[in-house]
Amino acid sequence: MLQRLKINWKIAFLSFGIVVFSLLIGGTILVGSIISLKEDELGRRLLVTARTVAQMPEVASRLSTPQQKDTSMQAAAERIRIINDVTYIVVMDMNRMRLTHPVESNIGTYSRGTDEGPAFAEHTYIAKAKGELGTALRAFVPVMNTEHTQVGVVLVGQLLPSVGQVLLELSGQAYLILLISLVFGIWGSWLLAQHIKKQMFELEPHEIAELLTERTATFHAMHEGVIAIDKHERITICNDPAKQMLNIQGEVIGRMIREVVPDTRLPEILVLNQPIYNKELQIGHAVIMSNRVPITVKGQTVGAVAIFRDRTEVAQMAEELTGVRTFVDALRVQNHEYMNKLHTIGGLIQLGSTDRALDYIFEITEQQVELTQYLTQRIKNDSLTGLLLGKISRGKELGITLEIDRQSHLEHLPERIDDHDFVILIGNLVENAFDALGGIRADKRISLSIEQDEEVLSILVEDNGCGIDSAIQEKIFDQGFTTKGSGGRGFGLYLIASIIRKGGGSIVVDSKPAEGTSIFISFPMRLTQETTVPGVN
Repeated sequence: MLQRLKINWKIAFLSFGIVVFSLLIGGTILVGSIISLKEDELGRRLLVTARTVAQMPEVASRLSTPQQKDTSMQAAAERIRIINDVTYIVVMDMNRMRLTHPVESNIGTYSRGTDEGPAFAEHTYIAKAKGELGTALRAFVPVMNTEHTQVGVVLVGQLLPSVGQVLLELSGQAYLILLISLVFGIWGSWLLAQHIKKQMFELEPHEIAELLTERTATFHAMHEGVIAIDKHERITICNDPAKQMLNIQGEVIGRMIREVVPDTRLPEILVLNQPIYNKELQIGHAVIMSNRVPITVKGQTVGAVAIFRDRTEVAQMAEELTGVRTFVDALRVQNHEYMNKLHTIGGLIQLGSTDRALDYIFEITEQQVELTQYLTQRIKNDSLTGLLLGKISRGKELGITLEIDRQSHLEHLPERIDDHDFVILIGNLVENAFDALGGIRADKRISLSIEQDEEVLSILVEDNGCGIDSAIQEKIFDQGFTTKGSGGRGFGLYLIASIIRKGGGSIVVDSKPAEGTSIFISFPMRLTQETTVPGVN
């Protein structure tokens, strides 16, 4: 039944119970304090009454010459008892014989109380004793004669009020305090319950537990890595793929992100307060593609989340896609080129120049075979070889000669640079050179050189195109910057710059308007501590 109760009722009942419990504890302490104060006040009053009786001349006189019964002393004690509103007054001689007592049959008898001893040694004190009528507070005062000799003891007693009697005296005030406390307790409990329920998006605890379980299972089932932090840079989410990609060991929830991933840049999203998508990042020895997004609640940034994949997998898919696109482009260009060659051969045959047609066939076949063999022997990368063959054919279609330096040589790629990166790099450099040569002169040439040794890989691309104005040379590598108007997107040279940073390389651009452009790029074959580009996340 309790489990089915809504959270706001649970909180209301709990808060109300705490209020009631607090009232009970406070009431108990208050009643105890009141009883203690009453005992102190009563004790002082009993001592005053006892001293009054002990200092009466007739009491000391009668005790000096005791009689078995003395009605005048009994009458005086009874009168004082009534005036001072005490339960009893007992006067005893040094033999502990009672000379006065509220019960007349006890007059002349001897007292056997266990708390009376110090009073017969000239001590004045208050004691508490439990009798047949209840617990009583008793004041003892010695009686001294004119020679300052003790001749007896005066005992004044008063029954203490019970807890019920004290509560009865406070009943009016107690009921009012209890009523006000309960009303405000119920009202405050209900407001608190409603506020907490609203902050929990009107969800019940079992619904929140189910959402948390589903969220955790979902994050761990994702193929992508997920890491989230709060505004204090503490990790709130880290799924299993993220741990595997970043080589994170053990439980990290609640730890600082910089302790777990020292070269992280996820906290910068808290400062930027804007998302960054499809960013290639270096984390330790892992290269990932990451989306970083701020987490906002009611317009306030309360954290950040990074969703990322191992770039190796992305690169494999990109290589497949790039390879297919390159292959398709090459087929399209070659189809156009071969159609032109077939038309030439067909025309020569129609003219009866069969010998010239055969020479033409042998010439173009020899050129193609020689170029293919050269690229295959010198460039040990099939993706790049296919790209270059396609670009050469594309250049012929555009009336542009793409020359490959005969000294070019490539055995393997530098660290952190893969086939996909290299295809993007060379492809964009050549395409930009094609654009720079659009319709400016008859002799359009592009020269490409790739050289490699054990230390450095160098790439040189030169064209005799329109060149780049010196005023914009510093902006050409910015994302989104383009000189092609609405037809351009400004990503080609930005991608080139990103690949160069990733591989720890450098680039030099030498360009003059109307004279052409030369772009020289170099990569270290192995990255050292000095050449490594700082990782990002």
